[in-house]
Amino acid sequence: MPTSSMMASIESCFLTMAHVVQPLDQPSNYKDSQSRVERAKQNDLLSKSTTLYIGNLSFYTTEEQIYELFTKCASPEDGGGIKRIIMGLDRNTRTPCGFCFVEYYTHAEALASMKYVSGTKLDERIIRCDLDLGYKEGRQFGRGKSGGQVRDEHRQDYDPGRGGWGAQAQRLEAERRREVEERYADAQEGPGAVAGGGGDWKESETAVPSRKRGRSPDDEGDNVRMGHHRSRDDMEVERM
Repeated sequence: MPTSSMMASIESCFLTMAHVVQPLDQPSNYKDSQSRVERAKQNDLLSKSTTLYIGNLSFYTTEEQIYELFTKCASPEDGGGIKRIIMGLDRNTRTPCGFCFVEYYTHAEALASMKYVSGTKLDERIIRCDLDLGYKEGRQFGRGKSGGQVRDEHRQDYDPGRGGWGAQAQRLEAERRREVEERYADAQEGPGAVAGGGGDWKESETAVPSRKRGRSPDDEGDNVRMGHHRSRDDMEVERM
C-alpha cells in the first residue's frame, strides 16, 4: 500500500503539472488589433463570450465543413447550438481568405470547442480557436493591403491551401514579368529589332509558279487534226 509520503509526492507532482500544462479551454494571447478595449475589460468580456475566432483555415474550406465540425461541441438539448458562422472574406474579391467566426448560444459550448477542436485538423490544416470579444460588421473582411489577411501579405513560403505564394511575393513576380515583357517589346521595335516569330512567313509566302504550259489556239487545231486522223482510221477498219 502507498505510504503517506508517496501520496504526498504524487500530489505534489500533480500540482506541479497543473502549473506547467496550460488548460486547453483558457483564452490565448489573441486580441483583435483594432479593439480599443482595455485588457482587464477584455478578460471580463471573454469570460462570458460565446464567439470563437477560427484561424489558419484553408481558402477552400466551406461553411458546411465548419458547421459539421463545430456542431460536435454544441448542446442543443441544453438550449445551445451554433447561432451562426461568419466566413472571413478577401476585401476585394469577396472570396474566403482563411478565417471565420463561430457564434454559439452558450459560453460553455465555446469553451468546449477550444478544448476539443482547437489544434485538430480540418482540410489537412491544424486550425486555431480563440475566444473573441464578439463579431461586428466589417470584421469579416481581410485587413491586408491586397485584401486578404495580413499574415498572407508577407508570407514567403508556398502554401497551396492559402493561395500559393504570399501576396507580396506574387506582386514582385508580376512586376518582374512585366519588366521582361517590356524589354522584349522594346527589342522588337528598336533599331536592332529581332525578327518576329513563326506565323508571319505564311502571309509573305509567294505561290510557286506552275511548270505546266498554258493551252493555246494551236493546241486546239492539233486536237482537231488528230480527231480527223482517228476518224479515217476507224473508216478503214470498218471496210476491212
